[in-house]
Amino acid sequence: MKPTITIEYCPKCNWMMRAAYMAQELLTTFTDDIYGVTLHPSETSGKYTISVDSTVLFDRKEQGRFPEIKELKQIVRDHVNPGKSLGHSDSR
Repeated sequence: MKPTITIEYCPKCNWMMRAAYMAQELLTTFTDDIYGVTLHPSETSGKYTISVDSTVLFDRKEQGRFPEIKELKQIVRDHVNPGKSLGHSDSR
């Protein structure tokens, strides 16, 4: 079974568009590697986490920031398909 990515975001903070953008980028990049991306409005104020199945890959509160899309793709790739080339997103 392919993994599912979940983006849990704070709707009160108006982060739905950011979550939708990141979901679209992940769906485009990992079409063959994931089952899908779920957007989950959080009941916790200020929450923005990105998980693969039950493993949290990025937590805005812990990091003190949002992930850059290039960074997010690398983190997800390392978890769902470590051998996948991300092209220009691989250069650091």
